[in-house]
Amino acid sequence: MLASVGADAALITSGVNVRYLTGLVSSNAAFLLACDGQAVLGTDSRYAGTAERECSDVELLVERNLEVELILRALASGHRVIGFEDLDLTVSRHAAVALAAAGSAELVPLGDSVDDLRIVKDASELELLERACSITSEAFSSLLDQLRPGVSEREFAVALERTMVDLGAEAPAFDTIVASGPNGAVPHHVPGSRRFEVGDLVTVDCGARYEGYHADMTRTVAIGEVAGWQREIYRIVAEAQALGVAASVAGASVSEVDGVARDLIADAGYGAQFSHGVGHGVGLLIHEAPWLGAGKTGTLQDRVPITVEPGIYLPGTGGVRIEDTLVVRAGAGAAGSARSLTTITRELLVL
Repeated sequence: MLASVGADAALITSGVNVRYLTGLVSSNAAFLLACDGQAVLGTDSRYAGTAERECSDVELLVERNLEVELILRALASGHRVIGFEDLDLTVSRHAAVALAAAGSAELVPLGDSVDDLRIVKDASELELLERACSITSEAFSSLLDQLRPGVSEREFAVALERTMVDLGAEAPAFDTIVASGPNGAVPHHVPGSRRFEVGDLVTVDCGARYEGYHADMTRTVAIGEVAGWQREIYRIVAEAQALGVAASVAGASVSEVDGVARDLIADAGYGAQFSHGVGHGVGLLIHEAPWLGAGKTGTLQDRVPITVEPGIYLPGTGGVRIEDTLVVRAGAGAAGSARSLTTITRELLVL
């Protein structure tokens, strides 16, 4: 990380990256990491006890003005090229850090080099992610009987989030999406007062967060009789998702994974009705690298969790999206196939 930008120390200020590197969960923390082994974790008095207990192998600095104090520590240790998280620091915070370093050190942007450390997960991370996905699948299954006429989008969303917590989630991974009938044409519809009706397609995008790791799953179900157009777009999206999942192998280009799903939808005549990327990485953030989309660069690696989530959205009419959280694996044959951590059937559920 440091060598990639020619720095001899790095100031880590993103909360999720501080957590990843030190284990400290805090709303106010920063971390100084140097190529000579110097490591100083900064936080304020509210989190000092937690840091002492959970990060005992790292020097602790208890201050309010963390970023400037850590820069001064770096300067006192002789570091003269210091990387900073330009994707996190605001203009005003950067100005304060630059003032502290002025004339003594060069500040260089780290870009996404710290974020990229989180892409490949270790065994313990994958276990936590699998548990988050298991809770998600169990909660969704247990509430299928509430996908019935008369229940509102918001009522179902609240019940689903409550059930995930009851099953052991620390919180929902994100605000649950429940989009029924014509609302299904809005990919990130906010659940409202509309009540489910016979003939609706209902898209539910949900996930549990477990010990910091985020699950992400989407299913579209039918309430009552299914119209021909509904079956058609569901079939197309299901086939596109299956192709995307099959293409998600170690070494595959992220744009190629997007392309196989997108091309099928376009060839069926619905290309203009699928406008978002086919997927993204998941971990300590619900959306993180790698990004699976047209024009994106990079290749998938072993032990990288991703989503595959194509959709078709017909304005004023409805829509379908199917999404799973997968883990990319390396190997020959079946051993190299992506493993789905979300386990609800991808067949159309007619309730």
